[in-house]
Amino acid sequence: MNTGNPNTEQLWRKYYGPNLGYVQEQYERYAIDPESVDASFRELFQRLGAPPALEQAPEQERLTAPDRSAGQTIDPQLLHKAVAAGKLVWNIRTYGHLAADIDPLRLGAAANTRLLEPETFGLSRQDLLALPASLIWENAPEDVATGWDAIERLRRTYTQSTAYEFSHVHEERERDWLNKSVEKGAAVSEALTGEERIALLNRLIQTEQFESFLHKTFVGQKRFSVEGNDALIPMLDELVRSVARQGGKHVLMGMAHRGRLNVLAHVLGKPYGKIFAEFHHSPNRDLVPSEGSIGINYGWTGDVKYHLGADRSVEESEGNKIRLTLANNPSHLEFVNPVVEGFTRAAQEDRTSRGSPVQDESIAAAVIMHGDAAFAGEGIVPETLNFNRLPGYRNGGTVHIIVNNRIGFTTESHDARSTYYASDLAKGFEIPIVHVNADDPDACIAAIRMACEFREKFKKDFLIDLIGYRRYGHNESDDPDTTQPLIYEAVRNHQTVATLYAYKLIAEGVLSETQVEAMKRESLASLQEAYEEMLGSGDKDAGGKRGSVTVVREEAAQPPVTAVPLEQLRDINAELLKRPDSFRTYPKLQRILERRAKALDEGEKVDWALAETLAFATILADGKPIRISGQDSQRGTFAHRNLVLHDSTTGDTFCPLHALPQAKASFAIHNSPLSEASVLGFEYGYNVFAPETFVIWEAQYGDFANAGQVIIDQFLAAGRGKWRQKSSLTLLLPHGYEGQGPEHSSARLERYLQLAGEDNWTVVNLTRASQYFHLLRRQAAWTESEEARPLIVMAPKSLIRNPRVASPGTELSGGQFQPILEQPGLGAQPARVERLVLCCGKVAVDLEEAIQADGSADWSWLHIVRTEQLYPFPAKEIEAVIRRFPNVREIVWMQEEPRNMGAWSFMEPRIRELAPEGVIVRYVGRRERSSTASGYQNVHSFEQRQLLANAMDRNFFQTERLGGAVHV
Repeated sequence: MNTGNPNTEQLWRKYYGPNLGYVQEQYERYAIDPESVDASFRELFQRLGAPPALEQAPEQERLTAPDRSAGQTIDPQLLHKAVAAGKLVWNIRTYGHLAADIDPLRLGAAANTRLLEPETFGLSRQDLLALPASLIWENAPEDVATGWDAIERLRRTYTQSTAYEFSHVHEERERDWLNKSVEKGAAVSEALTGEERIALLNRLIQTEQFESFLHKTFVGQKRFSVEGNDALIPMLDELVRSVARQGGKHVLMGMAHRGRLNVLAHVLGKPYGKIFAEFHHSPNRDLVPSEGSIGINYGWTGDVKYHLGADRSVEESEGNKIRLTLANNPSHLEFVNPVVEGFTRAAQEDRTSRGSPVQDESIAAAVIMHGDAAFAGEGIVPETLNFNRLPGYRNGGTVHIIVNNRIGFTTESHDARSTYYASDLAKGFEIPIVHVNADDPDACIAAIRMACEFREKFKKDFLIDLIGYRRYGHNESDDPDTTQPLIYEAVRNHQTVATLYAYKLIAEGVLSETQVEAMKRESLASLQEAYEEMLGSGDKDAGGKRGSVTVVREEAAQPPVTAVPLEQLRDINAELLKRPDSFRTYPKLQRILERRAKALDEGEKVDWALAETLAFATILADGKPIRISGQDSQRGTFAHRNLVLHDSTTGDTFCPLHALPQAKASFAIHNSPLSEASVLGFEYGYNVFAPETFVIWEAQYGDFANAGQVIIDQFLAAGRGKWRQKSSLTLLLPHGYEGQGPEHSSARLERYLQLAGEDNWTVVNLTRASQYFHLLRRQAAWTESEEARPLIVMAPKSLIRNPRVASPGTELSGGQFQPILEQPGLGAQPARVERLVLCCGKVAVDLEEAIQADGSADWSWLHIVRTEQLYPFPAKEIEAVIRRFPNVREIVWMQEEPRNMGAWSFMEPRIRELAPEGVIVRYVGRRERSSTASGYQNVHSFEQRQLLANAMDRNFFQTERLGGAVHV
């Protein structure tokens, strides 16, 4: 209601005649249903109440007002014009980007801007002059009086060197904030002080001169320069300052190789001399066919210089300290994205107390720099954007910058994407998008400030499409004229952004030409000084020293104590079975869980799931935080874990490990989105940034891990060798042949063994619950030590509930993880053993079951060893077993996987090396196949029976004719 406030009445005086009638009509609709009118009217009525009645209006207004009591109505033409003007305003906001000046080279075709023209809506200048600005533009400043002025101001605002796309943001509060931020009226350049603009020019000069110095000094060597998108460097400077002012302690960065050296030098503060040294000792460029194909030196692992990251703590001018981290990244461009997201979440969480980790999103911010072709083309991008609002992965908003040079290698946009902009993918996630001309540094800084403000206010992602060009080819030894002659003709004639901005500041009187030349001389002098110092000091050898890291352990460290006293296990187990009084566990599940109460008693056994839970609980009691994620990991794909219980009446959840009184650290368990690559990358990043945390990723089925193969190949397997980047990430990969066909049988064990080298990780295939318990505790104990390595577990499926896998509690309270296990009941008479069968995983349990089923047979000629740990290969343990049997004639590797898969190719040469002279090494398993497993249950069952029968047939190898191998 109108309160009678004089100021309110004065504001209502803007509306008279037909306009007042229209407003009253809108108010009548608003009074019935506020959602039936435009947001601008809702805001108006909430602020001012009801408009004054016509009879209360001044006489001059009543003269032009329609006599509603006499049946007169508002002029339909006038109403139509007002509505049309409102649509025009909406169109300018929505489609203004089509007319914006965001093409530095001006090579693109002119966009159709018909939707921005008043004539399209039947409006003339006179029509708009007759409408008050406030009627069609709710954010109109006081100096804008008429509708014509409003349209002209809005057109200028939305079509300069910054273009805005906000209409896809469905949250009205966010969209209104974004539009108001754009329309507040100040010119972009006025947002920066003269001092800030001089500093901005100086940074652009440093950026350009750095690239120019490298180009002239190291002729033809690849560096993937930022030139054409130079504004990226001051934009990152501004982002760091903004995050620091907001109280942030970390900025986590990810990017591909283009511009990386400049970011390292000017944002991360890597000394020029160190960068020059890496160039100085690069090999002959003719020996390097493409970036990232080999290292920049021979004889060590390492990585090329434009893949390397850095870590630096800085103190901003206002005294705020902040840590900057740029992630290492291979040439798989966008795959670093989820790694950086994991860094950021790890930086934001406090894991020092029991329960869930406590997240403070203000502590750390992520900024990810994308290539335009890669952003549109690589599937890891939408997978990672999907983290934005997911409870287990969100980080309070990531600032995305597309470093858009409009060419991917040699491929232009029309061949690289189906969308109008490279950024269009982000619309599906309602991420605000700003396109900015890279040749307008003022606009670039304004864009980054808006991004930081939006992130701080709404805790969501923001995307800046920095549209520039690429001054050279894909790399500096590439000739781009062969594929883009027109573009590069324009580039050669186009002045650099530093030059353009210097001209602008000189013309505006901000500084003189003499001052600009002094900046250039000072920047060049610092580069030359650093180069000469590098040549004279011997740092030129840094390129070779940087990568010469020994990653192979000379000898295995003493394993930690992983046994836990039985009474402590019983106390913990009792606590894990407690529930809040009001909590109602699903009755069927409650009966299953209650069986665990006596599992540690004498004569009882601990199954796989309970062994895992007890391992987690004791690790928490040791003060080690845990994070586990994967598809359906809270319950477990095979309904075995059940670490998050659901009230059968209310649906409320309860996690026993959160309430465990013995816990001294946090426990997080998250059901992940249906993605492998992004989630695995996230968990890798989390673990690298928070190495004290025991981090586990579980595949729904081990077969599906191949969708995350890039992360496995480029980060998990090789990160330590390439970047000295340690990780103790554990992968649980359900694996076992049970007639479920391809995609539900094999975790591709062979791939992890093929990637095994330099002691880079541990690969196991376990058959005892106690082995799993001790292995988890060992892995957790090693997280922050030099022993930290990824752990690859071929996890069981049906074996989870197989009583042969369960272990008595005494095996948890004593002993430790064993690399091999010998089959009980066999090998008691060493002199009679003729065949030694080595195997691993489910087939070993199948073999045990088959032998025990034929208990009357004489098995004195046979011995079976389970290789629980495949890599590092337990040579000493296996050799000791072989020596016990002087009359063994053959060593058989038995597996359920096809011959070209599984462990055979890895194990054969190692077994032959250990086999005594005259002992034959044989293979029992399926024949070579292109698919991992049969899709027919009857075929699988027949094959499995045949494998077991062949391995258990004493005379079989005397009659087979397959060269020492048995195929099924």
